[in-house]
Amino acid sequence: MLKQHVAAEGAYAVWKRLADHGFGVVEVSQIELTEATRDEIVRAGDDFGIVVAAISGGMGETGGGGNDSLRESFDKIVADCRALGTERVRIGMLPTPSLASKDALLAFIADANEMARRLADQGIVLSYHNHHAEFARIDGKHILDLIREGAPDLKLELDVHWIQRGGMDPVTVLERYSGAVDLVHLKDYRIELPSPEAFDALAGGDQTTWNAAWSALVQFAEVGRGNLDFAGVVDAGVAAGAEYLLIEQDEQYGRDIYDCLADSRAHLVGLGYGDMF
Repeated sequence: MLKQHVAAEGAYAVWKRLADHGFGVVEVSQIELTEATRDEIVRAGDDFGIVVAAISGGMGETGGGGNDSLRESFDKIVADCRALGTERVRIGMLPTPSLASKDALLAFIADANEMARRLADQGIVLSYHNHHAEFARIDGKHILDLIREGAPDLKLELDVHWIQRGGMDPVTVLERYSGAVDLVHLKDYRIELPSPEAFDALAGGDQTTWNAAWSALVQFAEVGRGNLDFAGVVDAGVAAGAEYLLIEQDEQYGRDIYDCLADSRAHLVGLGYGDMF
């Protein structure tokens, strides 16, 4: 959520603002962990008491999304974990060519499980983060089930918005994978009606603009600003074994990102989870 702010202001300033908003844990993703940035995060953690829940690594040849590659930079990723005091790495997404065929998918699963074993030897847990594509079926099985079956050493970071977007119930999925869940992403699932401009376009015969607006009804939302049952989600996540439940919102639709975080936090506090921050 805050990668652009880190690029513009530096990690220390961002960590301070997060601490001011009452956050004590962050997950690091799509931020280039140079030595300088890593040292800044360590200093901010010491000064503000913020823990790094996990860092990110890609399984492609060059990582992905700004993250280091587990294939090419394994030793660096382990060193980053040590420096930042975290015991967790998460794969944000599988390389998209792995979805081209079942053989390609199974090859990724085998590689990810081997990487999980290698990291486990270093005392580090590797988790896999889902999107909606993992709820497509191959030979009658959801891709996420194939990942779980073929990579038993790989933990899961379940994202409740993407579970819902994949046509599944987040609480049910958290319960299904109980014992394999290490991390959870909390973001809401909102249906937003088209804008007045879109209706004007429709009235003016601009079907292309209207179709684009109609196709974009689903939004990423602040926790409590959409349709998910977060009391059920949080309780199911904790029961499933999650060590950290992390607020995330891929898009903010013009709102200030810190206001979005504050609203999500306030909703969770209102549900009775204030002692978890």
